Amino acid sequence: MTVSRVVELEGHIIDSGMMQSAFSIVMDMGGDFDVEEFDIGRRKDETSYARLRVSADDEELLHEILHELHQNGANPADPHDAELTPAPADQVVPEGFYSTTNHPTQIRYGGEWVPVENMEMDCAVVVDPDAAGGPRAYTKVLNAVREGDLVVTDSGGIRVQPPERPRDSEGAFGFMQGGVSAERPSETTIRQVAEALEETKRENGNVLVVAGPALIHSGAREALASLVEAGYVDGLSTGNGFAVHDIERDLFGTSLGVNTETADHARKGHKHHIYTISEIIRAGSIRDAVEDGLVDSGVMYQCIENDVPYVLAGSIRDDGPLPDTITDAVEAQNAIREQAHEADMVLMLSTLLHSVAVGNCLPSTTRVVCVDINPATVTQLLDRGSAQAVGMVTDIGTFVPTLADELL
Repeated sequence: MTVSRVVELEGHIIDSGMMQSAFSIVMDMGGDFDVEEFDIGRRKDETSYARLRVSADDEELLHEILHELHQNGANPADPHDAELTPAPADQVVPEGFYSTTNHPTQIRYGGEWVPVENMEMDCAVVVDPDAAGGPRAYTKVLNAVREGDLVVTDSGGIRVQPPERPRDSEGAFGFMQGGVSAERPSETTIRQVAEALEETKRENGNVLVVAGPALIHSGAREALASLVEAGYVDGLSTGNGFAVHDIERDLFGTSLGVNTETADHARKGHKHHIYTISEIIRAGSIRDAVEDGLVDSGVMYQCIENDVPYVLAGSIRDDGPLPDTITDAVEAQNAIREQAHEADMVLMLSTLLHSVAVGNCLPSTTRVVCVDINPATVTQLLDRGSAQAVGMVTDIGTFVPTLADELL
């Protein structure tokens, strides 16, 4: 016996590929569809609307198809209130809980649509019906779920709105429509990134920089430090290695024992990074080292001098680590998450693991530019779900100084 359900698509569904994606999902999963209504926007500022009846051979298959459609922005035409189930224990979600995308999402409660706060992928949605000012819905990572939390356990009362691709590419952010490329003219793209940064700052937006040690090794340290000093950076998310080599450059003139200006290996240079860590531990912290005059240049120095918050997330391979490094993985995730939720634009500069970690915490409405010499870094970020990112495959040692020249 065939079963069916009606879904709706609305917005720039042709330009964004949403409609084609919906058709493909239904066919690939063994279902069928009829287009009951299709209104095409005929001007650039007009949206389109499609109403589809989706059919399958049984309820289980239909549910699977509808779930995939829902993740791509096709919402039920006859929504009901979201089903809420209490969490049976701390860190335990009910079976069949709704796992979030990173797209703007609303849940239906009491016949009204309630926006889900702090959107990020791979979370549960928890509803507080007794919140001051009315019901609230927000994401929770699984380790933050507490016994009794009311968790959304179906998709029938949820509405997802993926970002739409506009029909033109005007404005400072118009270039952010092209995915990953090693063939774009570098100077033109960097100029466009600079314009996007300037527009973000004019709108009092928050710019987060996610950086890897390669930025220091490549000689781009001073350029990034100048951007921090000039107020273009509102937060830094990185690891122990980045901070160590940044400070090593200040204390010894090297990064991993190599002079970044002459590329010469310094005598005993292989010991410089561990000497650096020792000096900062002796001082007490990076801030103490700056205030004591031990460190007087570089990215970490400018972060201290200009009150730019930073998160140093530790890893299993860290030397030391520095006193400022967060070694508890869950604590580091929460610190990264707090930064990510404040960001309006993110620059991911030559770091695969940190880029993916931060990308996982970002809503799809946050503008992301990812730069790396390795195209796999950029494509993996997109594959993990950060479809809003634009990637540039180029040398970070060229990108950051050129960006600084454009801005400063």
